[in-house]
Amino acid sequence: MATLATKTIYIPLEGVESEHCALIVDKGLQQLRHLQSHKVELNNNRAVIVSSKLSSAVPEAVHAIRELGYGVTTIKSTFPVLEMTCASCAISVESSIKYLDGVVNASVNYASASVTVEYLPNTITPSGLKDTVQSIGYDLLIDTNENTTQTLEELHEKKFKQLKWRTIKAVLFSIPVVTIGMFFMEMPYANYIMWVLSSPVILWYGKDFFINAYKQAKHRSANMDTLVALSTGVAYVFSVFNTLFSDFWHARGIHAHVYFEAAAVVIAFILLGKLLEEKAKGNTSTAIKKLMGLQPKSVIVINTEGQHIETSIDKVNTNDVILVKPGEKIAVDGVLIDGNSYVDESMLSGEPLPVLKNEKDKVFAGTINQKGSFQFRAEKVGAETMLAQIIKMVQDAQGSKAPVQKLVDKIAGIFVPVVIGIALVAFASWVIFGGENGFTQGLIALVTVLVIACPCALGLATPTAIMVGVGKGAENGILIKDAESLEFTKNVNAIILDKTGTITQGKPVVTNTAWLENSEITKQILYSIEKQSEHPLAGAVVDHLENMSLIKISEFESITGRGAKAIANKELYYVGNRKLLQENNISISSKLLKSADPWSTEAKTVIWFANATEALAVLAIADQIKETSLEAIKQMKQLGIEVYMLTGDNEATAAAIAAQTGISDFKAEVMPEQKAAFVKSLQNEGKVVAMVGDGINDSAALAQANVSIAMGKGSDIAMDVAKMTIISSDLTKIPMAIKLSKQTVAAIRQNLFWAFIYNIIGIPIAAGVLYPFNGFLLNPMIAGAAMAFSSVSVVGNSLLLKLKK
Repeated sequence: MATLATKTIYIPLEGVESEHCALIVDKGLQQLRHLQSHKVELNNNRAVIVSSKLSSAVPEAVHAIRELGYGVTTIKSTFPVLEMTCASCAISVESSIKYLDGVVNASVNYASASVTVEYLPNTITPSGLKDTVQSIGYDLLIDTNENTTQTLEELHEKKFKQLKWRTIKAVLFSIPVVTIGMFFMEMPYANYIMWVLSSPVILWYGKDFFINAYKQAKHRSANMDTLVALSTGVAYVFSVFNTLFSDFWHARGIHAHVYFEAAAVVIAFILLGKLLEEKAKGNTSTAIKKLMGLQPKSVIVINTEGQHIETSIDKVNTNDVILVKPGEKIAVDGVLIDGNSYVDESMLSGEPLPVLKNEKDKVFAGTINQKGSFQFRAEKVGAETMLAQIIKMVQDAQGSKAPVQKLVDKIAGIFVPVVIGIALVAFASWVIFGGENGFTQGLIALVTVLVIACPCALGLATPTAIMVGVGKGAENGILIKDAESLEFTKNVNAIILDKTGTITQGKPVVTNTAWLENSEITKQILYSIEKQSEHPLAGAVVDHLENMSLIKISEFESITGRGAKAIANKELYYVGNRKLLQENNISISSKLLKSADPWSTEAKTVIWFANATEALAVLAIADQIKETSLEAIKQMKQLGIEVYMLTGDNEATAAAIAAQTGISDFKAEVMPEQKAAFVKSLQNEGKVVAMVGDGINDSAALAQANVSIAMGKGSDIAMDVAKMTIISSDLTKIPMAIKLSKQTVAAIRQNLFWAFIYNIIGIPIAAGVLYPFNGFLLNPMIAGAAMAFSSVSVVGNSLLLKLKK
């Protein structure tokens, strides 16, 4: 009896520093069923495993070692996969990599066309992975660098343009073929004209279906390409035979039908479906590219002699002193050592107000300096910066395994061999039991089965419903980027809302005012002082007091952390917080205090205006809740969805907004990585999570969520990462999107029913199951008509979506 050959692999260990540790690992490995033998070598710091099935033994061993609390030296990388055309391709690539010696885990994401592989670097290399993937007809891009994103974009754009022209030309050639086949079959040389016109569609524009089907056949698998190639190929070859040798059938009393129009139309429609799918893909690299664009290419480093030297970002080291000028992006993470300025940190916190930075305050890569200039000491550079970590999180989330596979491809994996089997059984049955005409009738039955089982309707079932659903969403201000997110939105049972720019307007405005004396001159002085201020809140006051007359201001002085003071009409005035007034012994009337106290409890920012002796006015500034947010949150709850709010703002402001909107679950002072972690924690509880945000700080959470929704007035990066965008930033569109998803998925299921009902009923009849009872044998032309009618049913049902509210 033959035995399987065993192989040996060395697993590099981390943290196994004593005989006791080695003994623990040894005992842990003893329990693994796929190991023939093993030993732990403390001197070489490795575990040696021997097995005849390393594809199972290696992952088991690595998992067991980690469960014991020790580490294993592995590399986890994500590589773009080229030439995949369906979910079955993704499964083939994943399976081929998982069975390689030294691979711990592999996961292919068809939506992002990438594979994430964890492997033992001493056993397998990226080149070995690439060779394996190439051997089954695909390719792996392993030379990843800063130009990889651009390369992928160029490949996607080139592929889309080629597919677009192939589809257009296939449709143009198919139209006259269908016209002749349906209305002018008796015209001279009709068959030859259809042959000439359909040949480019089948043999050139549809050649990829045949090539991919051949690749699948070589590896004993089948997908949608197999069904398309087989049905159109048989119909085409059968039609060519009937055109050239029509007397063969006439001599046997059978009319020689041709099916050029069926073959051509199938190719044209399936190409159209592929075009729609390709258009929805490829946005991943754009989001990553824009995130990377937040980091400047060069910086000014101040050396020990005080010289200013411009250098590239990759040459910056920890402890380098870097100069940041007004309007520049901060290159790396560090701590401010000289100067002060306001820094726009909205890409991290999502909050619209720039943050004042003084000495010893931390600054982060990708944030934008405002008007001041300062020096800071680099603490984290390269991959250690917060911006780099956000980029990494987005890449990981986008490259993870998609939760929903393509339904049609799954069905086709079973449908194809079943249809082929039925066709062959029908042919063999006729040859054996059909008498003198058994062969010819069997051949016709075989072709009829394959024609009626043509996947035209199956190929149209999802794309047509998605087309109408996406179009209807666009009409209502909901931009949907791919079919998967539209299909999956109906399952959402938890929604996370960012606060600033999502629930609120995202811009500070004056909400309340109280004046000691409501005089025009007092307002003009306040307006004129705030006009000169660089503070972000000053802009809200200026906007509130718009079109006021300017008064000459002198000796304007900004007081850090307090406000500002200036001379107007030979009198000293102050604008700022209450501490500024207290420090200058300025009295506040009970009237103004009575107005200001409630505003503070509502988490609004209170600004005081005073002369040298008394407060003249008090103003409240806040980021107001959108008018539609309350209704939207109410509708979400009515749909049975749990609503959460996350914000980088302080606890008091978050609590106030949550109370006003009726949200009981919220978290304040949340950083980007914490948002993504919160999404993941809900997913671990079994929830289907939708993330709604508008800023760069939301991008990692958007990428992690099952359904990602961006506000149209937010950042470009949030919209690139998200699969849905609400153009108006109106939250009431989200319940609409959920209802639209439910309607679209219902239409898809109905379409699949219509696509298969003809096959379920027609295939047995086409095979001749009724012939022994009533002598009925389905005419191939009727089979073709049934196939065409199934397509019409599918398209018509999809169009009904337009009529639904």
